[in-house]
This record gives sequence, C-alpha cells and structure tokens, in this order.
Amino acid sequence: MTDLHPALAAQATARTLSEALPYIQRYAGKTVVIKYGGHAMVDETLSAIFARDVVLLKHLGINPIIVHGGGPQIAKLLDRLDIKSEFREGLRVTDDATMDVVEMVLSGTINKSIVRAINTAGGRAIGLSGSDGSLIRARKVSRTVKTQDSALEEVVDLGYVGEPEHVDPAVLNAVAASSEEIIPVVAPVGVGPDGERYNINADTAAGAVAEAVGAERLLLLTDVAGVMDKAGTLLRELPANAIAGLVADGTAVGGMIPKLETAAKAVNHGVGAAVILDGRAPHALLMELFTEHGSGTLVS
Repeated sequence: MTDLHPALAAQATARTLSEALPYIQRYAGKTVVIKYGGHAMVDETLSAIFARDVVLLKHLGINPIIVHGGGPQIAKLLDRLDIKSEFREGLRVTDDATMDVVEMVLSGTINKSIVRAINTAGGRAIGLSGSDGSLIRARKVSRTVKTQDSALEEVVDLGYVGEPEHVDPAVLNAVAASSEEIIPVVAPVGVGPDGERYNINADTAAGAVAEAVGAERLLLLTDVAGVMDKAGTLLRELPANAIAGLVADGTAVGGMIPKLETAAKAVNHGVGAAVILDGRAPHALLMELFTEHGSGTLVS
C-alpha cells in the first residue's frame, strides 16, 4: 500500500475499516482469550505489532485476555545457570531448581515485557500469574508409559508439572468490570492445594481460562499457518469431533496434538470457537477477527 498514491492509500484504508464494521460489532463486548508464544513473542517487530493490535481490540470494545508461554526463554536461562532439564512425554520434568527458573521467567521477565509492550503501545496492561487470587488451581500431572521391551507400564514423575483443576474468573471479571480498560496478561503458573507451584502448558492454561470466562474466541498463536491435511493444505475449518481422527491417522502430530485437544475441549465447554493461527504473520489477530476468511484453522 505504500506504493499507492496517498489518496488511493487513504481510500483503501477507509474501505478496509468500513468492511470490518460488521465484525467489530459482532465482537464488541465479548471476551477473546489469546495464547501468545512462539516466534511472535521473541521477534521484536512482531511483538510490537501484537501489542498494538491488542490495544486496538480493547479500544474497539473487545476484552482481550492474554495467556503466554515461554519455553525457549526458560531453556535459555536453564542453560546459563547450568541446570539440567529433560523432557518426558513432551513435558519438561520440573524439579525445585527448574521450577524456580520457570516461575522467574514466566511470572517475571516475560510477563512484564509483554505488559510493558502493551503499555508502550497505549494500553493499560497488568501482569498476573495463576497464583494471584488463586486464579488457576492446579493438580499434579502424571504420565504412564510402556517400558522398553515390555508390555508393562510405569508412571513417569514429572515433578512440578500441573494441569488446571479449576479457574476462578473472579480476578479477571473484576479487571474486565473496571473503568480503567485494563488488559490482563497471565503467566501459566498454577497453585496446588498445599500451596505448591506448578508449571502449566500455556495452551492448556489458555483453554481453561477461555472456558471459565465464557470467551467468544480462543486464539492459539503458533509457528505454523494452522492445521494441515496430509497433502499440506491448510484446513480452514474443523469440527471438534473430527480431531480424534486426525490424531489417530497421523495427520496431527507433535505439538499440534495438545493444541487441537485444547481447542476441542474449549468449544465443547462453551467457548464460541477456537482458532489455531500463525503468530508469525503480522496482524494475525486482526485478520482472524475482522476479515471474511479469517486466518488459520477454526475449530467449531
């Protein structure tokens, strides 16, 4: 658009805004939960664009709630501190020393950097973790795996890895009801029944938050365009009851599986729809919410 005559560029911008009006009206007053992570979070340009887009959503009368990850940043600090860490069944085994780093990075460094970016873009963000106000009560996760060369199973102790047991939306509702236009930014650290800290997968935490607040949309930002079929074609829409088949036949693999399972669970528990979209694309949020064809894969 920068190559257009200024008058034509202005006209194109005005037309885009006009075409977005029905979608703006559709989401006004609704809550959108955004899982933020991956490349979009570590790229400075994309981070600034994301922050501006979130502020725009708030000014348009939409209530965004951000739940963020931080796996690469956690791994980087663990390496610097020479703390050994391993993954079992796709989850990081989290002992006391690792949990100290997880909480430091998630609830501290990353959370506050997102808050600062949103505030710099003209919004008013506040950083929270699942421990604040007992927002996310968690239970310990365990995994059972078959032993090598045997049909026997063993329980894998993942340490302080948890999953949401209950999300109390009271704090988030209070923030949404305030007249200060505050945007909550939530770190996925939960609290157990005896006060233990638990590291929670950010996709899972975002899904649980979306269910608790009755979100209109759950947006899962990732590093791929969306869900692909076996031919590599983007699936633009996917019914929740088709997800088990995609996992069973190997279409969905790796990190896409928990995203799809989170999306299916969310829409089956009252969330309007969930979308898996490419956080590497500038303005992915706006394209999904305010254009006819959206962006990524919509699970409904």
